Amino acid sequence: MALQKGDFILIDYIAKVKETNEVFDTTKEDVAKKEHLKKEGEIYEPKLVVVGEGWVLKALDDALLTEEVGKPATVEIPSDKAFGPRDPEKIRRVPIKQLLSKQINPIVGARIEFQGKMATIRSIGAGRVLLDFNPALAGRTLIYDLTVTKKLEAQEEKISALIHRRVPVVEEGKFKITVKGKNLTIDMPEDTFYVEGIQIAKRGVAMDIQKFLPELAETKFVETFKAEPKPEAAAPAAEAKPTEEAKTEAPK
Repeated sequence: MALQKGDFILIDYIAKVKETNEVFDTTKEDVAKKEHLKKEGEIYEPKLVVVGEGWVLKALDDALLTEEVGKPATVEIPSDKAFGPRDPEKIRRVPIKQLLSKQINPIVGARIEFQGKMATIRSIGAGRVLLDFNPALAGRTLIYDLTVTKKLEAQEEKISALIHRRVPVVEEGKFKITVKGKNLTIDMPEDTFYVEGIQIAKRGVAMDIQKFLPELAETKFVETFKAEPKPEAAAPAAEAKPTEEAKTEAPK
């Protein structure tokens, strides 16, 4: 059965440039390692998508409406529906010394920030560098080899997935979810207490719940700090008693 707008799904994919077959994004760790895309701290796993919400490229989002769970598919996205055509006016030559003065070591193909904008170094020569300020994938046709691995149906599954989207560094199973009527309580595991940006993440989760699960009127986060157990006091040493052999009789 084809998917519908608003469906919660998990997708696995390998995204590549049609013209060069270069992989530029993936949810699979082994592929990321092979293609030298793996980033430290990045979590590779099926990605949560709410169909029609724009969490992926619009052309890919639209294509998901024709996909089925568990069935591998290939989606081709032309450049005009991906990152647009390349604009020649966004290509500039600058003196190499301007980059060196900012401690930027120019390497062909590298993405750098220059004058507040991201650019790709296209060539280096005669003391000048050719910078391309177009999006890295502008003018390219994209290919997504994907599989919708699962469609989330149960309310608790959806809540858990929304939490994991905002706090991916903590295992989903460590959050305790309790729904009573229109009230949702999320018990936060200790692992989250010192996660950077956790308060912003919690607000994001609450807003997601309000949007996608409007039947829940209240979302409460509970953080429980347990006191460290006090060490037991050492038992007083028993007084030594002489053994029969140690007893001596006073001389008469």
